[in-house]
Amino acid sequence: MGCEDKETKTGAMRLLVTLDQNYLTQLQVLLTSVKVNNSRETVHLYLMHSGIPAEKLAIVERQCRTIGYTLFPVRVDPVFFKDAPVTKRYPREMYYRLLAPHLLPENLNRILYLDPDILVINSLRPLWDLDLKGHLFAAASHTGITEFANSVNRLRLRTNSNYYNSGVLLMDLSRCRKEIVPKDIFAYAEKHKADLFLPDQDILNAMYWKRILPLDDAVWNYSARNYNSYLLRSSGKTDMDWVIANTSVLHFCGRTKPWAPRYPYRFGILYKHYFQLTQKWFSQYME
Repeated sequence: MGCEDKETKTGAMRLLVTLDQNYLTQLQVLLTSVKVNNSRETVHLYLMHSGIPAEKLAIVERQCRTIGYTLFPVRVDPVFFKDAPVTKRYPREMYYRLLAPHLLPENLNRILYLDPDILVINSLRPLWDLDLKGHLFAAASHTGITEFANSVNRLRLRTNSNYYNSGVLLMDLSRCRKEIVPKDIFAYAEKHKADLFLPDQDILNAMYWKRILPLDDAVWNYSARNYNSYLLRSSGKTDMDWVIANTSVLHFCGRTKPWAPRYPYRFGILYKHYFQLTQKWFSQYME
């Protein structure tokens, strides 16, 4: 195993989130779910942002301190993106995930990126300890759920793999620093700006699909709105009991979110449960 794996078996799990102050409440709920289901783990949280006010960061820092986590805010210097195509549709923040290896401290060799619209409902340790086998990333595609979309994306992005979702991304930072060149990403975004639908996710798939180790999405990036599709493709195996026992990452993909009124999908009540736990435990710290 590579040098990055020296850190996995004994050290802290390092999580990365990239967000603005509008998603701090969702981050707090995510952290509650991580703590409940990974209670013995030491966690270092890297929060990459472009300008969250200090008083807002202090709220997250107090929650982290209460649950025994360490917060490392990473404020990104806009100068880094002086050559990047930046518009309303292509904000600087869209590049943070892919360029995290160049924005995080150089002594870090591995990190697990999570979208803030996620619940962690079982252990993350097996994913953290995963041998990446020389790949840059590990990620899941929602295959079989949107098979037509997968086919379209292969043609659109000229790839020969399923379309990976970038909401859960295990990164070998050491290899990424060597192979991911910021100016190449900026050039691709400029050249294909009319063709990119989900810009950062499209770039991940178009440029690095050969360097991604596939994950089982039912375990590591379960799309919460697609329960019936999972049930059908597994011939009834992945029912609610299976999900609660085996799924580690529950991802509330799409525009409809479980913290909004009248969320129509099955796992909304579970999200509300963790939201309520967060309120009970950390009401004094809630955003």
